[in-house]
Amino acid sequence: MSQPRRIIPIQPQGAGLESSAELDACSSAEPFALMVLGDSMEPEFVEGEVILIEPEGLATDGSFVLARLDGEWIFRQLAQHAGGWRLQALNPAYPATDISGLDAVKGVIIQKSKPGRRKATKRYVE
Repeated sequence: MSQPRRIIPIQPQGAGLESSAELDACSSAEPFALMVLGDSMEPEFVEGEVILIEPEGLATDGSFVLARLDGEWIFRQLAQHAGGWRLQALNPAYPATDISGLDAVKGVIIQKSKPGRRKATKRYVE
């Protein structure tokens, strides 16, 4: 007795979905990895390194964070100052950005590694 054949239609990505939120592969609480692009966070983070982000991590003064500002994602160091909070690049060629609160912070960097090199890993949160 043969099994009935199931047909799986091929559609463009996102077809039939009501919003882009339905496309998210990870839960908002799951850690995820991104590759560093550009030189704004040098010398600590160089282009091509992989960073691991904890979305529910505790952001404190000095934490490296992923934030969302004006529809753009930005990777910076969080700094507290008299007027509130600031996102600053480690490379002095990039300006700091003041933020009114921590709502813009979407995750804390907990680890970095060089692709293909297991021993070249550094943890930022224990």
